[in-house]
Amino acid sequence: MLSAAHPTMPDEDRDRLLAGAHHDPHALLGAHPVPEGTLVRVLRPFARRVRVGGTELAPEGDGLFSAVLPVSRADLGAYRLEITYDNGTPIETDDPYRFLPALGELDLHLIGEGRHERLWDALGARPMTHEGVRGTRFTVWAPAARGVRVAGDFNSWDPTGFPMRSLGSCGVWELFVPGVGPGTLYKFDVHGADGTHTLRADPMAQRAEHPPATASVVHESAYQWGDAEWMARRADRPAHAAPMSVYELHLASWRPGLSYRRLAEELPRYVKDLGFTHVELMPPAEHPFGGSWGYQVTGYYAPTARLGTPDDFKYLVDALHREGIAVLMDWVPAHFPKDAWALARFDGTPCYEPADPLRAEHPDWGTLTFDYGRREVRNFLVANAVFWCEEYHIDGLRVDAVASMLYLDYSRPEGQWTPNADGGRENWDAVRFLQEMNATVYRRCPGVITVAEESTAWDGVTRATDRGGLGFGFKWNMGWMHDSLLYMSKDPVHRAFHHGEMTFSMVYAYSENYVLPISHDEVVHGKRSLVSKMPGDWWRQRAGLRAYLGFMWSHPGKQLLFMGQEFAQGAEWSEEEGPQWWVLDPQWPAAADHRGVRDLVRDLNARYRDAPALWERDTEPSGFAWVDAGAAADNVLAFLRFAADGSPLLAVCNFAPVVRPDYRLGVPGDVAAWTEVLNTDDLAYGGSGVTNPDPLKSDPTPSHGHGTSVTPTLPPLATIWLRPA
Repeated sequence: MLSAAHPTMPDEDRDRLLAGAHHDPHALLGAHPVPEGTLVRVLRPFARRVRVGGTELAPEGDGLFSAVLPVSRADLGAYRLEITYDNGTPIETDDPYRFLPALGELDLHLIGEGRHERLWDALGARPMTHEGVRGTRFTVWAPAARGVRVAGDFNSWDPTGFPMRSLGSCGVWELFVPGVGPGTLYKFDVHGADGTHTLRADPMAQRAEHPPATASVVHESAYQWGDAEWMARRADRPAHAAPMSVYELHLASWRPGLSYRRLAEELPRYVKDLGFTHVELMPPAEHPFGGSWGYQVTGYYAPTARLGTPDDFKYLVDALHREGIAVLMDWVPAHFPKDAWALARFDGTPCYEPADPLRAEHPDWGTLTFDYGRREVRNFLVANAVFWCEEYHIDGLRVDAVASMLYLDYSRPEGQWTPNADGGRENWDAVRFLQEMNATVYRRCPGVITVAEESTAWDGVTRATDRGGLGFGFKWNMGWMHDSLLYMSKDPVHRAFHHGEMTFSMVYAYSENYVLPISHDEVVHGKRSLVSKMPGDWWRQRAGLRAYLGFMWSHPGKQLLFMGQEFAQGAEWSEEEGPQWWVLDPQWPAAADHRGVRDLVRDLNARYRDAPALWERDTEPSGFAWVDAGAAADNVLAFLRFAADGSPLLAVCNFAPVVRPDYRLGVPGDVAAWTEVLNTDDLAYGGSGVTNPDPLKSDPTPSHGHGTSVTPTLPPLATIWLRPA
């Protein structure tokens, strides 16, 4: 059938449509009632012929074809297109421009309000059945864009024929593309407000192409979780009153070359054997530059493709849960890279970043900060926090670089930062964002914790939001880390002059809920590995490390240790090489030394879990008491920890390389005898074997404010734990 005469498209609309700058292509393309019947117009560049039913559409030039069919729109119904290209084989497909919007009014309202807590259900690429047809709904927030189109391997990366429509004032663009399914590569062609055309990865993509490629991938999960029991029980006990010993690792370099699924075979077994209760993953979200270790994120909703698919990552989390191990992940809402295919000036304007360049630029990392005052940006980040906890069953978020978010002058010299409305340095928009994020995560995801890497004295980081705090569950104790490592780096002969650096942490120990972090940051960039920070020969270095770990595990706060430090590797961490596993090989000359430290960490975790005094009252001042904080000349610290029922544990650290026999220490009078339950100088750990094998009876000699005392032998460079016999 020949096509009938048809109305001509106005030149202005035609120009805008072909330039990818039209806000409503569905008003020009698709099927529309006209007096003579139904006008069908199709935009398919490089097509030779287009037919609808038995009618061939007339070419209008530039890939446009149209015809007036002598039927009503209702009678035409769910028509299909038959398109022929140069190869001569017709392709039959549904017309994307005959569908109503596949995004509901409620979704649009919540996006406009910045309150869509499951934003990933509304934006991005979502495979679905729409009006009876299987395809993918593409949606993206680009409020200032002149137009947005979809490009992908399904259209040979030519976006001309797939312009999206703007759905009102909320800034969302939408297009349902029939026949497109999981695994399809795509990007958005954004015609920016500045007149530029850029091909952008989807900010909401749930899967990304393997770097260095940068396309987004249509994803639909088929994973069936096996951790129902874990998820049902993870909120049973408050994290503050439970054991928490964290093993931090970089997935890509823990065992270089292993995929998510191979890691799932090895990592849970290793972590469980060592007795850690949690793992903390350095940022698993997609990032273009591996050397950033994941801290410069471009795909906030996609696990990195370097190690496998999103379902493979779920498999790893599931495997850890089945072994009883909680999964924390590093989350990076402080900044993002400037890559032209990612978030920077996404719609041709400062979109995710502040318009003020003094606030947008992050001087430390050459990146951009987020505009926390913009409700849609805040929603993007809050929903992202929820996304990882709900979709990937993540048990906690360690939020990176919080201090850089809180202060407008962070790392900025005088005159290079813009004060807040009150003339101050506080970023109140960031404060409100963090409060909203924490409140939302804790409300929606029972049992999940949030942890702040915050290095200043900001008040109330772990105070509840309804009492004016930021609402985090825990805060990294950077002060303890810095002071204690400084002390341990000194030769024992000089430690007496730095004794306060080991005791000062107890002045503020209960101002926040703390994690004691020996993280990746402390073993890179010339800082040396943990054992190499210790002074002296190899024996003293190992002894000092063992004593320090014993002190760390008994100090108030949860502990975190970075991979490789659990077996005293001598070199700094390298993301290209990973831990030096070979030092544990029996053929390695010093293998026994490294295995001894690893065995100590295993026993520290076991004794820790078995000693409620070390974790039940971790955030309560009544759970701790000094026995002797003033023995600076001896390099000795002694303190008591108390369980909820009052049962004590006595920890004694001798940071001098000499044995101290019969060292008198005051103890509670209701304990008749004490048993040594841990000694870091044990021969099994590579120590000298100076121990207290027999119970130590309390005698009525007063000491340190107590009416009774005990006199253990203190091994050199060692920590011992004593419990009631």
